[in-house]
Amino acid sequence: MELKIGLIGCGTVGMGLLEILEKKTEYLKDKYGFEAIIVAITDKIKGSILAPEGINIKKLLALLNDGKRIDQYSGKNETAETIDPLDMIEKCEAEIIAELTYTDIKTAEPATSYIKKALRTGKHVVTSNKGPAALYYNELRKLAQQNNLSFRIEGTVMSGTPVFSLFESGLAGNEIREVKGILNGTTNFILTKMEQDNMDYADALRLAQKLGYAEADPTADVEGYDAVAKIVILSNVLLEGDLTPASVRREGITALTREQVLAAKEQGLRYKLIAQTKKVGNSVDASVSPQKLPLSDPLAGIMGAHNALTFDLDLMGKITIQGTGAGKIETGYSILADILAIHRRLKKQEFR
Repeated sequence: MELKIGLIGCGTVGMGLLEILEKKTEYLKDKYGFEAIIVAITDKIKGSILAPEGINIKKLLALLNDGKRIDQYSGKNETAETIDPLDMIEKCEAEIIAELTYTDIKTAEPATSYIKKALRTGKHVVTSNKGPAALYYNELRKLAQQNNLSFRIEGTVMSGTPVFSLFESGLAGNEIREVKGILNGTTNFILTKMEQDNMDYADALRLAQKLGYAEADPTADVEGYDAVAKIVILSNVLLEGDLTPASVRREGITALTREQVLAAKEQGLRYKLIAQTKKVGNSVDASVSPQKLPLSDPLAGIMGAHNALTFDLDLMGKITIQGTGAGKIETGYSILADILAIHRRLKKQEFR
């Protein structure tokens, strides 16, 4: 089955998705009967294209990797320096819109407007953007359901490491008592360096910035805002909560000293920035804070820039998953995984 796809944003994640689709074209066709037809891309920096018959992905990647723009792609297509994403959604014949723009955790715009437009015009949506998922998940899910469409967000919490899809199939039937984990690779890297290399916080942060783990302004990571957004998403999707980032108690790692980290080590404990959420009566309670974990806790063994989550389930007890929480191919894969889930849904409808 062919699926027509439009991309809003063609930065790191978009390029990762395109590289996967180009590399695995035959595998996806043979294994799943899936063919991706990219019919539209718009990116505010790289340009735009509308191609009803589909884009040659290999040709486009060569163009972009050579430092050229999307609108320099030749052929019988409509290209432009920029096409407004709202206009692209209206004009293109895509069945799925992959919303891959930058994250604004304060307003979730313009991504939320793009997602609403897509759902209102009969298009499924996949995204790795934390903003809309953290601030408007319940509203967007309801809008998708009203239009018999999918709104999928696998990549918003742990990149390509599966979280939400686990509870659609492999762990379906379990009630979740609690979710807790390490959801920010930057802070985990810093804490690892403070403990293992006796570095103070400032030096560990500088190293993280040098290696590309931390932004020039690391506030979102080190003060816990990134982890807050992710635990809100987990709370609202898995525990059916209605939280906002303001609902979550938050403490970052900036006040932690090397002496505290090393003292915990002497006690057989290890500091981690832990995001956790659980049901309390009819409500959901969530927090982000540095915690001293016993070394027997699986989360204590997660070092460097990795992420992990422990689910406390009524039938299966505690299950921990670990994986990379970021990366071009990893996050691109999360988009592919959601597209394949929609593909399965459409195939079932086709055979009814």
